[in-house]
Amino acid sequence: MKVVAVYSTKGGVGKTTAAVNLASEAAVDFRVLLWDLDPQGAATFLLQVKPKLKGGIGAVVAGERNAKRAIRSTSIEHLDVLPADASYRDLDLVFDHAKTSRQRVSKILEQIADDYDVVFLDCPPGSSLVAENAVVSADLIVVPLVPSPLALRSLEQVVELVAASASKAPVLGFFSMVDRRKKFHRETVIDLPRGNRMVTNIVVPATVLIERMGTERAPVATYAPNTEAARSYSELWVRVQSTVKAKGRKHRR
Repeated sequence: MKVVAVYSTKGGVGKTTAAVNLASEAAVDFRVLLWDLDPQGAATFLLQVKPKLKGGIGAVVAGERNAKRAIRSTSIEHLDVLPADASYRDLDLVFDHAKTSRQRVSKILEQIADDYDVVFLDCPPGSSLVAENAVVSADLIVVPLVPSPLALRSLEQVVELVAASASKAPVLGFFSMVDRRKKFHRETVIDLPRGNRMVTNIVVPATVLIERMGTERAPVATYAPNTEAARSYSELWVRVQSTVKAKGRKHRR
């Protein structure tokens, strides 16, 4: 089982939309779980999953409830969700009071290691114990980058967090919410990959098609498959898969 953390220290950069679309692309060939670690529960909402865990996330962390019993299926074949609910607001505190507090995500994932080929972690933004847990458990950390000086700084912050942790996972950046009408955006998507090996030249455009995910409550490929946005997420998944070398019992829809 391979674990991919979708993470940024900055919010509003297309993190959850990337996690949902990557999970959907992966589910074409693999058994996939998306764990919504963000207390806002956006991934849970977008995939139309009921945001309610019996006993809350604390029960799962404490071992009082098996993670398998908290997982919910989605309308997308071979894609399941471990949903976020209101209890996730206290997840940092729950982890802090647990033994091996920086390895709780890894311990929980051990319970479902035989059930999935790929797990995506939709991480909360910012630096936190939850984020550190996700980073430590990940085989790859995917970072969405909006072409702006502040957003690009977030890549450096992610790299610093990884370096300070026990993680050996590589970092993979891609461009998100790109507006080609803006000169700085056009220049950045060309120049940055040339000077930074961690940044791909994959570009997810700023488009109303991605904004429609909130009303469609589905990945872009479900309602707009032949678009640049859908193709970009598909290309990103190919890059992710080749990096983590995901293996498993492939299937076809």
